[in-house]
Amino acid sequence: MALHNDRGKFGEELAVQFLEKNGYEILDLNWEYRKAEIDIVALKDNTICFIEVKTRSGTGFGMPETFVEEKKQELLELAADEYLHIMEHTGDVRFDIISIILNNISTEITHLEDVF
Repeated sequence: MALHNDRGKFGEELAVQFLEKNGYEILDLNWEYRKAEIDIVALKDNTICFIEVKTRSGTGFGMPETFVEEKKQELLELAADEYLHIMEHTGDVRFDIISIILNNISTEITHLEDVF
């Protein structure tokens, strides 16, 4: 597996730990529908959170969250609609991004809630 794929998977593991430590229940990981994949589906306070995790080694090309472009958001919304239909969820819903900067010096995790 390529280094960026390893970094991405490790970032997702860090995100799960971060969410659990902050009171989220993890419902699904890497949930797929058609061409869309939702990295993490979590529940907190009757709100289902569809979470995209972006992990980078630095900010030379911008902050990790800036890489969740409009097309990706549309795919996430499509997958989320199907997930909600299957689960018959009637509570609130939001889309979050967990931005992780992971390098040899430090790890920085930022949780952006309700971003689109």
